[in-house]
Amino acid sequence: MLDGKVLFITGAARGIGAHTARLAAARGATVVLVGLEPERLAEVAAQTGGAWFEADVTDQSALDGAAAGAVERFGRIDVVVANAGIAPRGTIAVGDIEAMAHTVQVNLVGVMRTLGATVDHLIASRGYGLLVSSAAAFTALPGMAAYCASKAGVEQFGNAIRLELRHRGVAVGTAHMSFVDTDLVRDAQEDLPQFTETLGKLPWPFGSLISVEACARAFVDAIERRRRKVYVPRAVGVAQAVRSLMLSPLSDAVIGRGARTAVPRMEAQVRTLGRAFGRHGGGR
Repeated sequence: MLDGKVLFITGAARGIGAHTARLAAARGATVVLVGLEPERLAEVAAQTGGAWFEADVTDQSALDGAAAGAVERFGRIDVVVANAGIAPRGTIAVGDIEAMAHTVQVNLVGVMRTLGATVDHLIASRGYGLLVSSAAAFTALPGMAAYCASKAGVEQFGNAIRLELRHRGVAVGTAHMSFVDTDLVRDAQEDLPQFTETLGKLPWPFGSLISVEACARAFVDAIERRRRKVYVPRAVGVAQAVRSLMLSPLSDAVIGRGARTAVPRMEAQVRTLGRAFGRHGGGR
């Protein structure tokens, strides 16, 4: 159980972050919610009895302030869930390069900044950090270049700081999910019919949406057990084990065959859409 533990969760206003906060609170944790939507953060805080701070994960001073506020109120931080993430629309040829760069800033550099703001508190509590990567860390799909790059970076960042912090009593895990039924994914389905078509052609488990509740359960179980790796569903772990095949010339040939027609259709939809992010997420 999580009785007495203080959890610091970014991207906590909706989706995986909010559901993880609710489930952790139900198991006895005190939750500190960090994000960009004050009204939603306040709602989740009211449901969980936690605290909330408005902070952009690309803003170090805001994150430092949130961490300091959490410790001032609750005395400690035992667990950090670095969950904030976004996904842009488009390809390198047809898309907004600033949106791609911002995605890396939020998804990867935001994780670094979150850990930078909280690492001293984790060392003090001999705590646990869960860094939210993705199955995209070891697979690749056209139209997801910035997202895949950022999540691969999160995985390797986690692998390295795990070794840096182990002798200090801090454990570090990385989480790898297939597509989860969140606003982020639903927005992509709404914006780009080609995304929905491609999703339907992917092999299991990548072609099926995982419920956000199931993902939150896996996260909270991982926190309780201080797991090194979290796969949602567990079959995603097989993909990581054969990542050399997932990124091989054979995989390029198979995916590339469909991409010859799918990518131009997606790019046409991106041009028509006229914006880089979905309705519910893109940072500031």
